[in-house]
Amino acid sequence: MLLVLLEGLLNKLGVIVVFVFLLTKSNLFKKYILKEKLSLYDKIFFSFVFGCVGILFTYWGIPIHGGIANSRSIVVVVAGMLGGTVVGTGAGLISGIHRMFVTEGPLTAIACGISTILGGVIGGKFKKYIEEKQDKWLYGILIGIIVESIQMGIILLIARPFEEALNLVKLIFVPMTFINAIGIGIFVALIEQIYDEQEKAGALKAHLALNIASRTLPYLRKGLNEFSAQKTAEIIYEMTGSSAVAITNTEKILAHVGLGDEHHKKGDDIHTNITKRVIEEGRFMVAQEKREIECIDKNCSLKSVIVVPLKEQDKTIGSLKLYKNRENNITSSDIELAKGLGQLFSTQLELSQIDYQKKLLSESEIKALQAQIQPHFLFNALNTIVSFCRTDPNQARELLLKLSYYLRSSFKNQEDFIPLEKEIQLIEAYLSIEQARFSERLKVEYEIQPDMNITIPPLILQPIVENAVKHGLLPKSEGGTVQISAYFENEEAIIKIKDDGVGMAKDQIQCLLDTRCKKEGIGVSNVNNRLQSIYGRKLEIDSQIGHGTTVIIRIPVKRCK
Repeated sequence: MLLVLLEGLLNKLGVIVVFVFLLTKSNLFKKYILKEKLSLYDKIFFSFVFGCVGILFTYWGIPIHGGIANSRSIVVVVAGMLGGTVVGTGAGLISGIHRMFVTEGPLTAIACGISTILGGVIGGKFKKYIEEKQDKWLYGILIGIIVESIQMGIILLIARPFEEALNLVKLIFVPMTFINAIGIGIFVALIEQIYDEQEKAGALKAHLALNIASRTLPYLRKGLNEFSAQKTAEIIYEMTGSSAVAITNTEKILAHVGLGDEHHKKGDDIHTNITKRVIEEGRFMVAQEKREIECIDKNCSLKSVIVVPLKEQDKTIGSLKLYKNRENNITSSDIELAKGLGQLFSTQLELSQIDYQKKLLSESEIKALQAQIQPHFLFNALNTIVSFCRTDPNQARELLLKLSYYLRSSFKNQEDFIPLEKEIQLIEAYLSIEQARFSERLKVEYEIQPDMNITIPPLILQPIVENAVKHGLLPKSEGGTVQISAYFENEEAIIKIKDDGVGMAKDQIQCLLDTRCKKEGIGVSNVNNRLQSIYGRKLEIDSQIGHGTTVIIRIPVKRCK
């Protein structure tokens, strides 16, 4: 009899497994499983569904000695493990109370009804415990054994006459415990596949989002405008398979690619309330039905959409919209993809602002350097030229041209990079004027490699040369020599400014590189900061008191075309 019962339950378990497999492939069931938080409606609905399936499994059981060998507990326990105590208890009450009034198997009707309700409660209580566990199916089997053991105990406590109850328990305990525990384990394992599939889909969407972000970076780093929005929308449309992709600022449509582009036109005002609400509230929204999109064209083929905000420092500056041409077609993975893209694009747009601010800062620093040409240098240069007008007019004319070139080059340097040759010419103009003033006290030597056709940031040498002349050589009564050399070494261009002046102590070098120490201006410290920002290289300064100073600039080779 035991073997016959076991064989019958195994056959029914096979059918149950097929039923569960098909159930786990249902989109409705998947949505229920994957919900982060169940609404009250969800809990009531699925309590009813699981409860009714439990009733079905009761009728599908095997009547035996006043009882029914069945798999009702599989459904009730799993209901609790998936939906928590409320769903488990609800399903247990529906199928348990029903079991109490089933005329077939009267010996165990009350006991099995009570144990069914307890099975749902136990499954719900174990939900939080096993949520973070690996191999949840093993815990499912363990819970199944516990629930079936409790059921057998309740039968022995309540069912009468006791002898019949005991004989029944001896007959059904092993096969029902084994079959139902295995059934719960299989049910949980199949459900775990849904989570695994979701994780894989999420990983693929994350990978897709990163690929999209990588391709759109060159455009969005230039800010949010019609050109960058159009290129970005085209890339998203190509890579995601969305029916349409749109990007807006806070007022207008910047780009629309795909279906509906004949009336969702670039430059039009935003006219959908869902987009306006996303921009106002700064949170994503989903419209699963056409009426929720509120398109002005009644024949629009776009029927569902996910809209996410684009932000800069928590301020919403626009929106990204992914459309589908079918209702209820925005999936959880679509939502995660759109949210991920919104966050990545927001970061890129913030970086564009940082780049813009850095550019403004760099320009302001260059202007500060230009403004740092002290009035007394200009007056001294003019006085020198005036004195030469009487004694050596040709020299005066030459110096006037040098001063004109120096001032013109200093104040009109707006390029990000200039040829080294142009910077050397600026230095030559400056030093020519200073040599005219100080005569034999200032000597200049140039050692420039002939093929030094590289570009460098403007005004990168002038502050260093001026510092060498003003603070290195002129404090010496006999003056000295400044050497300017440039050559290639490995993969770098080396520019060296060397003087045999008074030199500096280590603390003076530190102060020279620290803007906070300089009351006169930003000079050498500015050059050091700019080199670090552009090339990641610092100025190399070697100096000894009484023996002069050497400053080295290392620049990765960048040749002029």
